[in-house]
Amino acid sequence: MPRSKKLQRKPIPEAFASIEEAAEFWDSHSTADYDDLMHDVHFNVNIQRRIFLVPIEGKLAKEMTAIAEREGLTLETLVNLWLQKQLNEVSLSQLDSTT
Repeated sequence: MPRSKKLQRKPIPEAFASIEEAAEFWDSHSTADYDDLMHDVHFNVNIQRRIFLVPIEGKLAKEMTAIAEREGLTLETLVNLWLQKQLNEVSLSQLDSTT
């Protein structure tokens, strides 16, 4: 059945001031009302980040979590920083032993 009234909708802003503003707009509007303005978009995604799970002894994890919180870091960030530091030290000591 054809619509007799023109669809009343708020225009999509040319740009949003922030992600929050865009989210607020789309939280209160249906994309179905703007279907005539939508177009297909094709893109490639190359996800290269990998996550490895390593068990940590409970007491050690608790202590590390407390340190991470004190430093304003996540446990993941603290562990990665410490591991990188250790790898750098091992790499340097191996270079020293070969010279």
